[in-house]
Amino acid sequence: MDKIERIRALRGQRPITELTAYDYPTARLLDEAGIDMILVGDSVGMVVMGYEDTTEVTLADMLHHGRLAARGAKDAVVILDMPIHTYDTPEQAVETARKLMETGVDAVKLEGGAAKEAHIRAIVQAGIPVQAHIGLLPQKVREEGGYRMKGKTDEEAAALMEDIQAVARAGAFSVVIECTKKDVAAAITAASPIPTIGIGAGHGTCDGEVSVIHDLVGGFPWFTPSFITPRAAVGAEISRAAKEWAADLLVPAKD
Repeated sequence: MDKIERIRALRGQRPITELTAYDYPTARLLDEAGIDMILVGDSVGMVVMGYEDTTEVTLADMLHHGRLAARGAKDAVVILDMPIHTYDTPEQAVETARKLMETGVDAVKLEGGAAKEAHIRAIVQAGIPVQAHIGLLPQKVREEGGYRMKGKTDEEAAALMEDIQAVARAGAFSVVIECTKKDVAAAITAASPIPTIGIGAGHGTCDGEVSVIHDLVGGFPWFTPSFITPRAAVGAEISRAAKEWAADLLVPAKD
C-alpha cells in the first residue's frame, strides 16, 4: 500500500494526524513521532518569515522549505502548499505542481473548492496527488477583509457541500476544512467520499485534524489561535535558555 492509499485506508479506523513543518529537524521529529501527514504550509510566511499573512509567500519560498522538510521525513506523507497566484489556471497549476514535486514531497495542496475543480483534476491527471482545502481560505484573507468563520448561513453551507463533492470528483485524496461551523463541518464529513482534515472546525468533527506546529508547541508566543491548546512552551524555553547562557558569561571563570 502506497502512502496516499494508506491515508485513505485510515478513514474510519482512527483520527488522521497532520502537522506543519518547514525544516529538516521538525519534519524528522514529527515523522519519528508517527504523524501521518506533514504539511509544508504557506503558513511559513507568518510563523517563520514574519509576514502578516500567507499572501506574500512566493514559489521560491515554498520550494526552499519543501526541500528541507522532505529530507526529514521517511514514513509520513509530505504535502507542499501551492502559494497564491501559482495555480490561477489549470495549466499553471500543473506546471507549479510539477516544480513542487521536484523537492521530494509526496503531494501538493491548493485552496479552493468547486472553483478549482478543473485545476485539481489537471494536477491529478498529471500523476500528482492533491490535498484540497475548503472553508476559510487564508490566501483570500485580504480580499475578504479578514478571517471569518464559514458555514454560518444556509447559502455558505450549501456552497461548501458543493465544494466537497467537486474536489472529490476531481480526484483529491483528502481535504482540509478550515474555520467552518462545527455542525457544518460534521455534515460535510458525513457526505464526503474522501478523508476530511479539520482546523478550527471543531474537535472530532472531521476524519482528522491539522495544526500549525508553532501553535501546538508555543513556538510563536506573540499569537495563538483560539482553537488550539499549546502542548509546550518552546518560545519561553528558548528565551530562558538564552538568558541563562548570557548570564553565565558574566560569571568569572574559576581558576
